[in-house]
Amino acid sequence: MADDRWLIAGLGNPGPEYAGTRHNAGQLVLGLLAERVGARFKSHRTRSDIAEGRLAGQPVALARPRSYMNLSGGPVAALAAFYKISPERTVVIHDELDLPFGVVRLKLGGGDNGHNGLRSISASLGTRDYYRVRFGIGRPPGRMEAATYVLRDFTSAERKELPFAIDRGADAVEALITKGLTEAQNIFHADAPALS
Repeated sequence: MADDRWLIAGLGNPGPEYAGTRHNAGQLVLGLLAERVGARFKSHRTRSDIAEGRLAGQPVALARPRSYMNLSGGPVAALAAFYKISPERTVVIHDELDLPFGVVRLKLGGGDNGHNGLRSISASLGTRDYYRVRFGIGRPPGRMEAATYVLRDFTSAERKELPFAIDRGADAVEALITKGLTEAQNIFHADAPALS
């Protein structure tokens, strides 16, 4: 029988040198979700750290892949198989260059938009039809390469706002798993004017 729990993966790179970087926004949100669940991360044989419990009344497995970002798919797919969780109950939290800093958006399916973590997950799950919670990190300034930018720390101005943005990201995940995508989008997509 398929499990009724949600698999919620926060993407990032392992190791202290990456901990506060933009590319690890997904893991920052996941860390707050683990606090809300009241669970500690434990090492799991699927190459992820896992925290299990109930989030907003829903059973969840919070997953932090121990692989590098571009290899996230293996651990996520292994966990989904381990728990027998379908892609429709899988949520991936990731950094998003195409959204201004701190803006949170939700969607089901779609392309990977050049995001190597999403590309890896779609390939490993064999589908793009899983939920994404997109955490805006903004575009690189000037001519800075995206690959350089995502591995940089947040600016001091962004760091002041970061706790609120992480909180919003965690709230978006809770809304998604309790109210469904449409209602969650109505809440979180109404908070900022749409960019044309």
